Amino acid sequence: MSQVAIIPARGGSKRIPRKNVKEFCGKPMIAWSIEAAKASGCFDKIIVSTDDREIAEAAEHWGAEVPFLRPNELADDYTGTLPVIRHAVQWLSEHEVTVAYACCVYATAPFVTSEDLLRGWELIQKSDASFVFSVTSYAFPVQRAIRITEEGRVAMFYPEHFQTRSQDLEDAWHDAGQFYWGKAEAWLEEKSIFSADSVPLQLPRHRVQDIDTSEDWARAEWLFKAMQAETEAQ
Repeated sequence: MSQVAIIPARGGSKRIPRKNVKEFCGKPMIAWSIEAAKASGCFDKIIVSTDDREIAEAAEHWGAEVPFLRPNELADDYTGTLPVIRHAVQWLSEHEVTVAYACCVYATAPFVTSEDLLRGWELIQKSDASFVFSVTSYAFPVQRAIRITEEGRVAMFYPEHFQTRSQDLEDAWHDAGQFYWGKAEAWLEEKSIFSADSVPLQLPRHRVQDIDTSEDWARAEWLFKAMQAETEAQ
């Protein structure tokens, strides 16, 4: 029975073209995820699921396997993570690789660490959950969120909390967008990840960066370099 890292990386990114292989702090973006998976020591195989030959070549150069090219019907703008991982687990099982656990590691998560992947692996083994995935807290209470109306004015989403002190509000968390450990059967059944059958692995907010725009990219590189410099100075 194998533990497998599966890195989904399609070629058709729109907001940041060629995002998965664009250079980030000296390496193709996808290289950071591959190297974290390798350094974790958790995996028998590190697979990249892609429809793009350039991405496949970069993935192999940095030490991942690309045993298949993802079908076009699983590489459009609307295909979610679950069917992509299910396809990879099915492909492996059909080619004599029995998967016990698969970890989806996003290709655009340079802040993912080998230590967190290992923590996730240890956590899913100890629990009876189907999934373990990384989360972080919102920086501001979501109960105090406002929206802008069609008239250009503001309205609270939860007006009942206008007078509630921030420290009295429950913390809210969101998906960190880095990795999802899951039992093979849970991926094959496409179980919901955001459910009571999942255990969260909490990350500090400064190590969670969503990179969807050129502004996000510049900020993430600045923070990444600052964190590297701090580590080297220790």
